[in-house]
Amino acid sequence: MFRALRRANDRRRHANGEYGWLFHPYTGDELVAIDCETTGLDTRTAEPVSIGAVKVRGDRVLTSESLSLRLKRPATLTGDSIRVHGLRGIDLDDGECLDEALAQLLDFVGNRPLLGWRLDFGLSILNRQIRPRFGFDLPNSGIDVAQLYHRQQRRSVMEPEPRSLRFDTVAEALDVPVMGRHTALGDAVTTALMYLRLARGAVPIRHKA
Repeated sequence: MFRALRRANDRRRHANGEYGWLFHPYTGDELVAIDCETTGLDTRTAEPVSIGAVKVRGDRVLTSESLSLRLKRPATLTGDSIRVHGLRGIDLDDGECLDEALAQLLDFVGNRPLLGWRLDFGLSILNRQIRPRFGFDLPNSGIDVAQLYHRQQRRSVMEPEPRSLRFDTVAEALDVPVMGRHTALGDAVTTALMYLRLARGAVPIRHKA
């Protein structure tokens, strides 16, 4: 409820501004899968170190129409997060400044619906940076592929409550290749492929505990 009210207020405030078009209803046939690698898992403090996005049209993932942004080193970069995404401080020395990267992201995504694995996490990280710079959160509708898989799994297996599954495990269950795990663009592409498998009615398989 709060999110809907905030979005409506953002729409009123920015309807005639530079980014007013982001708030228009989308009438095309594309989606955008997004992902970001971060300095941690706490959405209140984690910062993005890389952002990836790829367009999906019909039953195709358009890898030729993608966005891969490596950002300047954030202050909260630690060894723990480096062990996950592999981006060291030296790797980020020539990264994009955050303001420019977010502007590129807004232009690339437009008002298309978004796809993401644990989409709320990524949006929380991004919106915490977008709002103070642009005055709004991303207004796009979204599909959380993890939740979509979970719903389809509940319908397809005889379990009252399916087990939580990991990104790699779900990709394997759907016979989807993992494209550059823990790189923002690689995870975005894999998420898009998982979505297409689910959209085609792929039946998730039962996993061992």
